[in-house]
Amino acid sequence: MERYKYPRTQHLPWSPGISSDDLLNANLECFKGQQIIVTEKMDGENTSLYCDYIHARSINGRPHISRDWVKSFHGKIAHLIPEGWRLCGENLYARHSIEYENLPSYFMLFSVWNEKNICLSWAETKEWAELLGVSIVPTIYQGIFDEKELRKLQIDTQQVEGYVVRLASSFSYADFSNSVIKWVRKGHVQTDEHWMNSEVIPNLLVCKENKED
Repeated sequence: MERYKYPRTQHLPWSPGISSDDLLNANLECFKGQQIIVTEKMDGENTSLYCDYIHARSINGRPHISRDWVKSFHGKIAHLIPEGWRLCGENLYARHSIEYENLPSYFMLFSVWNEKNICLSWAETKEWAELLGVSIVPTIYQGIFDEKELRKLQIDTQQVEGYVVRLASSFSYADFSNSVIKWVRKGHVQTDEHWMNSEVIPNLLVCKENKED
C-alpha cells in the first residue's frame, strides 16, 4: 500500500513566521473566487493514520513516547479506515511551544485522503470525523477567499500558532500547493532544543479522565 509524506505548506505573503528555508506563495490567483475554510494551525506533530499503518511527517520515523497515545488511538479506529485511505491530523500529546489545557483529544483531524490520493472536501471531512468519532481542528473562518478579510483576522499569538487556509472543495495531492496555504506567528519555534529530545510534558484534555481510553 502506498504511503505519502504530508506536503510542506507554503506561507501566505503576510505570514510573519516565514524563515529562510520556508516556502512562500506570492501568487494567490488560484484561491481567488474560491470557497475556503480557515482552520487553526495547531502546535503538534503532523501524523497520518492508515488502516494498517501510522507515521509522522517522516514515513519511517523512529518510535517515541510522545507517539504512544496516538498509536493506541489508531488501534481503536483503524478497522474503520477504508483501504488506501488516510487521516491526517496533529498529534498533540506532547507540549511543544504552546501549552494546551482543554483539548478535546490528542489527535485533531484536518484532512482525509482517499485511495486516489484526493483530499476530500471539507464537508466530507466533517462527515468522516463524525463517523469515526475523531475530533477536528477548530474553524476560524469560511467563505469566499478575500485577502482583505484574511488580513483582518485577529489571532492570539500567545495561544495560537497560526491558521491554515484550504479550499473547501476536494483537490488532488499534486495540486496541494495551489489548495492549501498558511499563516504562522513570528518566532513560533520557541524551544531551545528540539522537543523530541526534551522531557515529554503532556498537554491537557478538557476532562482529567481521557474518555477515549
